[in-house]
Amino acid sequence: MIAKERKPLKYKIEIIGVISILIGIITYYITSNWIKSVVSIIVVLCLIIFGIIARKKLKESNKLRKMETVFPEFLELVSSNLRAGMTIDRALLLSSREEFSPLDEEIVRLGKDLVTGKEVESAFKDMAQRINSDKIRKTLNIIITGIRSGGNLATILQETSANMRERAFMEKRAASNVLMYVIFILAAIAIGAPILFGLSVVLVETLSGILGNLPELGADQTQQLPFTLTKVTVSTEFITYYAVLFLIVTNILGALVIGMVSKGEEKAGLRYVIPLVGISLTIFLVVRFALGSYFKGFFG
Repeated sequence: MIAKERKPLKYKIEIIGVISILIGIITYYITSNWIKSVVSIIVVLCLIIFGIIARKKLKESNKLRKMETVFPEFLELVSSNLRAGMTIDRALLLSSREEFSPLDEEIVRLGKDLVTGKEVESAFKDMAQRINSDKIRKTLNIIITGIRSGGNLATILQETSANMRERAFMEKRAASNVLMYVIFILAAIAIGAPILFGLSVVLVETLSGILGNLPELGADQTQQLPFTLTKVTVSTEFITYYAVLFLIVTNILGALVIGMVSKGEEKAGLRYVIPLVGISLTIFLVVRFALGSYFKGFFG
């Protein structure tokens, strides 16, 4: 079993290495610069590793969200089974439905723990620890507190289910209220920033070309002018690299902010990173080449 688990991981590492080396070879073939080739390999490795981690986090987040969505229905079904006269362990086992997936596996495990003689409070705590969801953990703590105070478990489960549904409705309503903020963040990082950086690169290229063609002025002529234009010392290559790096970092942070604002957790925004980075860099390149061609023809 261990060998089977390590084998796919080994293949993934080999594939990542091969892709990075190929990108490095292509970069060296285009630029004939081994430093840029090494940098491209490092960048590709970082992007692939980030993509793998983001995919894993998104998968875990989606699984937790599905559990939290069906948890009120599960509690209501258990409450109905208890009111029908079933024992707690049988009520839980019969509440395991395929439509509750992936929560059904935890429900079956919870029922087995109760069948084997584990106390209800301990079984609920172990379930909360396995799922690792704040909402479910707080809900189970409320149920445990109600059991300790001597309340009717069926009534506690039904009221808790109603409270969870009301809370989910309020969260959806709050998310709709902050929609304008999300749109503003998307417009700023995916459209506004690439356009400004594209203009900046074109401005540096244009000024470099204009100032490079100006004749040198003498000392007397320089003193008569209120200001002087000198050679631009910042290279367009540096501005381009800085703009690309800044856009990537800004889009990553912006995606995390969007996830925090819309879903209440930063990792929910990881799904927007790749689309935002792609759109942002595409707009940046289009603006740069379009304006660069225009000003190049405008100045002859």
